Amino acid sequence: MLNTNSVLERKTFNHKFLDKQELKETFIHDRRHYMLPDGSFVPSVTTVLGSLAKEGIEEWKKRIGYEEANKITTQAKNRGTAIHALAERYILNMKDYDADAMPINKFDFKKLAKHIDANIDNIYGVEYPLYSYKLRTAGRTDLIAQWQGTNAIIDFKTSRNYKKEEWVHSYFLQATCYSLMLQELTGISCPDIVIMMLIDGEDEPVIYHKKRKTYMEETIRVFTAFRP
Repeated sequence: MLNTNSVLERKTFNHKFLDKQELKETFIHDRRHYMLPDGSFVPSVTTVLGSLAKEGIEEWKKRIGYEEANKITTQAKNRGTAIHALAERYILNMKDYDADAMPINKFDFKKLAKHIDANIDNIYGVEYPLYSYKLRTAGRTDLIAQWQGTNAIIDFKTSRNYKKEEWVHSYFLQATCYSLMLQELTGISCPDIVIMMLIDGEDEPVIYHKKRKTYMEETIRVFTAFRP
C-alpha cells in the first residue's frame, strides 16, 4: 500500500519572473497552432516534432489496435497533465500544491520533487509562452530556471516504460527550440537543457542534462524545413 502521508520538506523557490506575452491557441487541420503578435499563425513546437514520428506512431497503432492505442494515449496524457500540474504548483510555492491530486500521482511526484529541490532555483518562467519568427513556431516551456546555477530550459515528462535515449531525441530538440525562442525574444541565453522523466513503477526519474549547442544545428534545420 502506498504511503502518501509522509511530509515532504518544502523548499521555497526564488522567483524572478520574466514579462510574457500570452498567445492565442487554435487548431488548424487538427494541429495545434498559435497566433503571433503580427496576426500570423504558426504550428506549435510539438506539432512540428510530432510530424517526425508520425510514421512510427501509425505503425504502433496498427500493431496494437487503434482502440487500445487511443486508450493508452489518453491515459498517458492524463497522467502527464497531472504531474505537470503538481510540478507547476510546487515550483510556484503553493502551500497545498497536491491537495486535489490522486494518491499515486502524489507518491510519484515526490520522487521528482527531491531532484527539483536539489538542482533547481531562480525561477524565470513557469508554463512560459514562447514564439519565433525565424523558426516559425511557438509553444510553452514547462520551466525556465537555473539548474545547478546555470540558466536552463527544463521539461517534465512521464512514460509508461523506460525509453532508450535515442527514442527521446525529439525532447532535446524541443527544449533547444524553446531556448532559441527565449533568446530571440529576450536576449537571455539558456545553454543547458534538462529533461526530467518519471517512469511508471521506477523508484527514480531519468534525468537528461544536456548542452543546447549539441542540438542547435539540427533544431534549426528541422523547424525551418517544416511545411504543413
